[in-house]
Amino acid sequence: QVQLVESGGGLVQPGGSLRLSCAASRSIFSIYAMGWYRQAPGNQRDLVATMASAGSTNYADSVEGRFTISRDDAKNTVYLQMSSLKPEDTAVYYCNAVVLERSSKYVYWGQGTQVTVSS
Repeated sequence: QVQLVESGGGLVQPGGSLRLSCAASRSIFSIYAMGWYRQAPGNQRDLVATMASAGSTNYADSVEGRFTISRDDAKNTVYLQMSSLKPEDTAVYYCNAVVLERSSKYVYWGQGTQVTVSS
C-alpha cells in the first residue's frame, strides 16, 4: 500500500506560481508511475501530468509549457511546479500512484489540495 499526502495548495493571483508536493509513505523508486490530476466543481477528474519510473513525462495540453512534474527519490516526493497560472487552473489537485505487484495494478490517491487562481 501507498499513502499519499499532498501539500502546497492555496490562493494565487493569475500569472502567479505554486509548487505542490506529494509525499509517499514508501520508496517511489519502484512505483510504476506517479502523477497529478485535478477536479473542478461539476467536472470529472482530469490528468494534469504523469511521470513514469523511468522518468518519462506526459502533460495535458492545457498545462504543457506551464507546469513541470518532478520527483526526489531520496525524499519519496513528487512535485508539480505550476507557473503562469490561470483562473481555469482552479481545482482540487490530487496525487496519484500506480503500483504493479504480482501482475496486478493498484491505484492510490491522496486526499487532494485546493488551488484557487483569482485576483
